Amino acid sequence: MYEFPLTGAQKSHLRGLGQTLEASLKVGRGGLTPQFFAELQKLLRAHELVKLRFLGAERDERAALCAQIADEGRCVCVGAVGHTALFYRQHPEPEERSVRLP
Repeated sequence: MYEFPLTGAQKSHLRGLGQTLEASLKVGRGGLTPQFFAELQKLLRAHELVKLRFLGAERDERAALCAQIADEGRCVCVGAVGHTALFYRQHPEPEERSVRLP
């Protein structure tokens, strides 16, 4: 599991940034495929903060999917509301980071 400790204030800041984002990735009936995780890795590396949308998943399924995405995608689920979820992973190169944490 990817462990990146975030304080409540940092999560709140990231959720605020996520308000303006469009969902750049969708989880459909196909579920979590290797292609999904490859695209997630590419987006996390480029943007650090990724918003995704669940299509057709029930409430309890979405919670399990968020945990699985965070685990296998090596990222942190910052928040999930309704059919959308927000994931964050800090860029390994400090000079290339686009998101500044408080």
